[in-house]
Amino acid sequence: MSETIALVDDDQNIRTSVTIALEGEGFRVRSFGDGIEALRGLQTQPADLVVLDIKMPRMDGMEALTKLRRNSDVPVIFLTSKDDEVDEVLGLKMGADDYITKPFSMRLLVERIRAVLRRREAAGAGGEGERKIIIRGDLMLDPNRHHCEWRGREIKLTVTEFLILESLAIRPGHVKTRDQLMDAAYEENVYVDDRTIDSHIKRLRKKFKAVDEGFTAIDTLYGVGYRFREN
Repeated sequence: MSETIALVDDDQNIRTSVTIALEGEGFRVRSFGDGIEALRGLQTQPADLVVLDIKMPRMDGMEALTKLRRNSDVPVIFLTSKDDEVDEVLGLKMGADDYITKPFSMRLLVERIRAVLRRREAAGAGGEGERKIIIRGDLMLDPNRHHCEWRGREIKLTVTEFLILESLAIRPGHVKTRDQLMDAAYEENVYVDDRTIDSHIKRLRKKFKAVDEGFTAIDTLYGVGYRFREN
C-alpha cells in the first residue's frame, strides 16, 4: 500500500506541482492551505509523513508542528526559505525530522521523503529484519512497533527521538558522543550541529518527566556526550 503524504503550503502552485510529482512516484497526497486546516484534517485522517511549509498565514509551520507534536509522532519535513538557517535549526530542534529549502527540485524532495520513511521503517522494521524488544529497567522499547513505554506508560516519540534513545539504551552505561548520536538518527546528507542533538535530549527528558517527575536515566557527560543509566 502506498504511503500518504500530507502537504501543507499556502502557495497553490507549489501544492499542485508537488502533488503531481508525488502522485507520479506512487504516493497518495492530501494537500492543505494552512496549518489550521492541516491539523483538522490530520486528526480525522492521519498521514504517513507531513511536508510542512514554515511561513504561512493564520498559523505558521512552527506553531502547527508544536500543536501536532502534542499527540502525534508522524515524520515531518519542513519547507523553509532559502538561506534561512534559523528556520532550519529551530525546526529540527522542535521535532521536525528533516528540512528542505525553497526553491527545490522535485527529485530532491522525493528523495528526502523516501529517506525519512526509510528511517521510520528501520525504527519499526518487522519480518526478516525484526529487532528484539529492548528492556532496560523501567524502559521498554519495541523497534518493530516504534513503541516506547516507561513504567508501563506509553511515551510518543518522533523517529529521531526514538533512534537516539535506542542508540543510548542498547548499551546502558556506555557513553555516546554527539557525533555517534547524529549517525544513529540522521542520514549522511542531513547536517545537524551539537545543539540540535542537545535539544532532542531535552525533548526526550521532558517527555519522560511528564510521566515520571523523578526521571534521571539519561546522563549528560559535559564535553563528552550522553549515556543511558539503567536502574
